[in-house]
Amino acid sequence: MIRPVTIFAFCLALVGCSGERYQDLQDYMKEAETTIPRKIEPLPEMKAYTPFEYAAFDLPDPFRPRKLTPTKSEGGLQPDLNRRKEPLEAYPLESLKMVGTLEKHKEFFALVKADNTVYRVKKGNYMGQNFGLITDIGDTEVKLKEIVQDAAGDWTERVSTIQLIDESDKK
Repeated sequence: MIRPVTIFAFCLALVGCSGERYQDLQDYMKEAETTIPRKIEPLPEMKAYTPFEYAAFDLPDPFRPRKLTPTKSEGGLQPDLNRRKEPLEAYPLESLKMVGTLEKHKEFFALVKADNTVYRVKKGNYMGQNFGLITDIGDTEVKLKEIVQDAAGDWTERVSTIQLIDESDKK
């Protein structure tokens, strides 16, 4: 008699546990399965690697230091390295400032300031560290022709100007 009562109690316990305890979780999972897209985007197309071919063997090596020396070519453009340097050639062109002009006996002079000293220069004088020859002096600027070395070591000309600074604009 104990055996049938035990079996009956066990069956009753199983029926009691069979309730839909997690029904809300099961409903959510069914809903999520229908709303979540299942399609996965394909991977992007890989571009084929194209190797770089170095073809600049005839150009100067950028990693080898070179000393810039004047070229010994005949008749080429080069500065006169034996010429005596003028005082304004000790300063970079960016540090020189034109502060005025003078005219004396129909000759035009520019007043150039360097390190709180004013120098009087005329056409034909040199200034700046790149062999800058003064070619023209105007009311508001000094034009120079500089001789500089390019990357290959050849000398080339470039034109530079120094503008007149207006002291009234600084106040």
